Amino acid sequence: MALFWCTEALPLAVTALFPIVLFPMMGIVDASEVSIEYLKDSNVLFVGGLLVAIAVEHWNLHKRIALRVLLIVGVRPALLILGFMLVTAFLSMWISNTATSAMMVPIAHAVLDQLHSMQASRDVEEGSDNPTFELQEPSPQKDVTKLDNGQAHPVASAPPEGRAHHSQEHLRISQCMSLCVCYSASIGGIATLTGTAPNLVLQGQINSLFPENGNVVNFASWFSFAFPIMIILLLLAWLWLQILFLGFNFRKNFGFGENRQEQQQAAYGVIQTKHSLLGPMTFAEKAVSILFVILVLLWFTREPGFFLGWGNVAFPNAKGESMLSDGTVAIFISIIMFIIPSKFPGLTQDPENPGKLKAPPALLNWKTVNQKMPWNIVLLLGGGYALAKGSERSGLSEWLGNKLTPLKSVPSPAIAFILCLIVATFTECTSNVTTTTIFLPILASMAQAICLHPLYVMLPCTLASSLAFMLPVATPPNAIVFSFGGLKVLDMALPAPHYVRGREVGGEDGEGSKVPGTHTQGDELRENKPRALEAQEERPFSLIALGAQAGFLLNIIGVLVITLAINSWSIPIFNLHSFPSWAQSTNITAHCLPSLANTTMPSP
Repeated sequence: MALFWCTEALPLAVTALFPIVLFPMMGIVDASEVSIEYLKDSNVLFVGGLLVAIAVEHWNLHKRIALRVLLIVGVRPALLILGFMLVTAFLSMWISNTATSAMMVPIAHAVLDQLHSMQASRDVEEGSDNPTFELQEPSPQKDVTKLDNGQAHPVASAPPEGRAHHSQEHLRISQCMSLCVCYSASIGGIATLTGTAPNLVLQGQINSLFPENGNVVNFASWFSFAFPIMIILLLLAWLWLQILFLGFNFRKNFGFGENRQEQQQAAYGVIQTKHSLLGPMTFAEKAVSILFVILVLLWFTREPGFFLGWGNVAFPNAKGESMLSDGTVAIFISIIMFIIPSKFPGLTQDPENPGKLKAPPALLNWKTVNQKMPWNIVLLLGGGYALAKGSERSGLSEWLGNKLTPLKSVPSPAIAFILCLIVATFTECTSNVTTTTIFLPILASMAQAICLHPLYVMLPCTLASSLAFMLPVATPPNAIVFSFGGLKVLDMALPAPHYVRGREVGGEDGEGSKVPGTHTQGDELRENKPRALEAQEERPFSLIALGAQAGFLLNIIGVLVITLAINSWSIPIFNLHSFPSWAQSTNITAHCLPSLANTTMPSP
């Protein structure tokens, strides 16, 4: 299955169905027991979370939030980039990172187009450079003509070169904005349990491999652990992209000391126009907002761990634990959305049948859900849980655990760091769900073999699977951003981004036809092709090369931040200082005592 998942010889969801056929035929697990793994509580939570996210998308609530935050942040270069990153990360915490990227990239490019058009028009009218979004590069020296008397007089450079220079600057800023959107979409997804599928894979694997874990991974505990990581990574990514694309002059990046009033007003007007087109908040948007806030509050207070939640008080089991799960809450709110009308309750005339009354449609309907629900991910999650169950029943987990016992002599922080690097590299070539599905059962067996808390290695590797920043194929947000201008991967790998093998980068597909709905930056390059090529000889770069360059360092930074988190604030949250009793296994952990502290924390 791992081979099929990595090569995608079959669709991922089809490969995930293999255990239903193979495990019963091999005598590993009964068919009825395997089938249960495909609709575990983690899958129910995934479906419930997506139902709420679909309602948010359906009523454009996410777009209203994004535009409102951008209006507050403003359009100064550094703040504009930060604003887009904050909005994208926040939305990605709750809805699909793919949908978030698909919505934010066109908004970002519309703002940049307005800035660029204002800059170009001023250059034509006044014949002068405009500092808006100007890259901090050495400006080309003006030609100097020496006269016989020894005096030097500057000769103004030709306007076409200036326009080519500004076109190159605009392309760099566009690339920066595109990369910041896809990076922040991936970073934002790690903050919540439902933000991205690998987080739910971890919860499902923990509950499947260690059923007595006491719901150690829930919404509240995950948020307490992952949200600080998201904030740190987001700020570091913002600083890195700012340095890489805008330079070190932070005073200019923040818009101080420059007269940019006209350009800023133009860009601000684009955002304001898009926001005004949404109109006032409708009854449906208000209802979805209220239900969304209620859902988050119920998730946080159900079983927080550091005080009795409403689940422990109202619905306790024999051990005092909540009988309800986060999935129960998500499904409950989703069902309410199928009931509450999208307009103020009341009956109106049916235009198709005069004289008859018609009730307004509900906030959520099955047709919309069926179109937007990624059912393949539901099957993929189930296939991973089934594979973990088969590994446990067949004895594969025990065998792997015995083979990995020599790692006990390696310091725990070194183990976590190396494993994060391996997973972060692996996830650049395969989907993050596939990566976690393959690695987590192996890591759980390894942790048991060396008497290490399973979460000490499973948590950081789950987060590392979301650090897919380098390649377009690594994650859907990357693919959306890299394909927004109609680029092919092979084209992006070549050194000339402005004009690649006779085809402009800004909106032509392989057959030379326009890609609908994409912005074309190659229109002006058609007029001044030689000047664009000449500018490229001075500074050759490509979008995929810049993405790899920016993403490589972000991967390293991400692994370091995750390693810091797992060795600091995660220890009291998940009790990582000792080997848990729920991870005990008769065959694998016979040499591990429940009271024996592992090497996660250094001995005093």
